[in-house]
Amino acid sequence: MAYKSLLIIISQLSATSAALEKAISLARDDNAHLEILCLGVDRTQSGYYYGGADAIFQQDLLNKAGKEADEIEAHIQERLAGEDFLWTSERVVTQLEGVARIVAHHARFSDLVILPQPYGTGRGIEHEAIVEAALFAGNAPTIIVPPKLEKTEKCGRIIIAWNESSQCMTAVRGALPALQQAELVNITVIDPPSHGISRSDPGGQLAQFLARHGVKSQISVLAKTLPRVSDVLIRHARDIDADMFVMGAYGHSRFREALLGGATRNMLEKSTLPILMAHA
Repeated sequence: MAYKSLLIIISQLSATSAALEKAISLARDDNAHLEILCLGVDRTQSGYYYGGADAIFQQDLLNKAGKEADEIEAHIQERLAGEDFLWTSERVVTQLEGVARIVAHHARFSDLVILPQPYGTGRGIEHEAIVEAALFAGNAPTIIVPPKLEKTEKCGRIIIAWNESSQCMTAVRGALPALQQAELVNITVIDPPSHGISRSDPGGQLAQFLARHGVKSQISVLAKTLPRVSDVLIRHARDIDADMFVMGAYGHSRFREALLGGATRNMLEKSTLPILMAHA
């Protein structure tokens, strides 16, 4: 099993260099087809133009977005000129409210979407919308790549942040090609419920499922000794020298996570490792 159709969406070159190198590495290793969407975005939200703004002003903003898309595509053509795997690039210009529709259309036909971390210095307002569109509307497994990624090759040690949710199970299925190639898969369970279905064997059924797919795994049951689940996961990743996380995305509503925080939002903000996410 391998990924054969990969997608990366680039709207800012400065924010996407690590994600691009990760996508190239995946395409090269699996002889996959890499689709690059060069996205020029008019980041002015409709309804917020100043009074008296006319069609010429709006067209100027779209022209600026078009120049950004041209620069991205030119960089892609130069960077991939010597690669021998199959790849295509497409230039698209849109206003901010059209991002989700465009991303979803491309993502739903991809085995895996590769995107940069949506939060942090230098991120455009569209990055969060791109991630959410890939996960929710595109229903595609998505790898979120931090800006400073030391290793772009295959991940040898992978942590599955297991909480028995449908979102996490969807992420595990989407991660199977990577899990089958890993040297170590660690199923991490944090504070399992004392009255749950799997209370006597946390993570056991998942380990059995993975074994039938040729994946050798081990189970770590951890106490929540730090304020946030994300803190425990990040510390555990350092302890076992992990290369990537696999986890479900947005078990709570996006609105709640934006206001109060949550494992997904915290991991997207803090992780220095790639995270393969999916939403059921």
